[in-house]
Amino acid sequence: MGSAEMQSDLWGQQPQDWVNLQEQTSAPLWNAMLSATEVGNGVRVLDAGCGTGGLSVLASEMGAEISGFDATQPFIDIAKERVPGGEFRTGDLEQLPYDDNGFDVVVAANSVQYAADPVSALAELKRVTKPGGCIAVGIWGRAENCQFRHILKAIAEAMPDPPKGGGPFALSEPGALEALLAKAEITANGRGEVACPFDYADIDAAWRSTASSGPLQGAMRAAGEEAIKSAVTNAAQQFVKDDGTVHIDNTMLYVAATV
Repeated sequence: MGSAEMQSDLWGQQPQDWVNLQEQTSAPLWNAMLSATEVGNGVRVLDAGCGTGGLSVLASEMGAEISGFDATQPFIDIAKERVPGGEFRTGDLEQLPYDDNGFDVVVAANSVQYAADPVSALAELKRVTKPGGCIAVGIWGRAENCQFRHILKAIAEAMPDPPKGGGPFALSEPGALEALLAKAEITANGRGEVACPFDYADIDAAWRSTASSGPLQGAMRAAGEEAIKSAVTNAAQQFVKDDGTVHIDNTMLYVAATV
């Protein structure tokens, strides 16, 4: 099973919960990335790892010409409905089905880190960006600035074996993402951090939202749904407000480059 097929299987289990409950928590990051790359009327944009199309919707409203790409067919189906004028495809980030120099702007919000080979994925982003065009890559902020780290820690402790790899914050330290881009011969010239709080109507919504992500689907397969649900809901109790809503403060970051 290739990386796209694997990621599609994990992320495609609860697409409606993702689009209805979790997607919009990244809206501040999307807006910052679109501003940094000066997306506007007539700009050709590739949303690489577009998910259910939230960033594509914003860019389309700015007048951009949208192409979206993701591993997950159920996400792409939703994105197509939301951006009828866009062009959406599925596949591996490491093998983008686009011509060289085809886009003015390429944005990748919380997608490159899920590629089997992130450097190859970044090289592909560069290949399809025209000379003088812009690339922006967004990821989680530093762990100490993300309260969601407490929930991730509880999930990891509930699993039979520690998760492999550096985890969601592996590229969040200053200079780490820039160094990864440099391996793909992309020189960063801008960086920003954005507050992206996770707000949910109640604990159940927080659970359903969290469970709709690919990593949580993988965790449930490893440890069982009940164990992971208990870990998430117990860890989330500290973020419940008096009215029963859940508020989790987080920071996302992005790095921009002109190629």
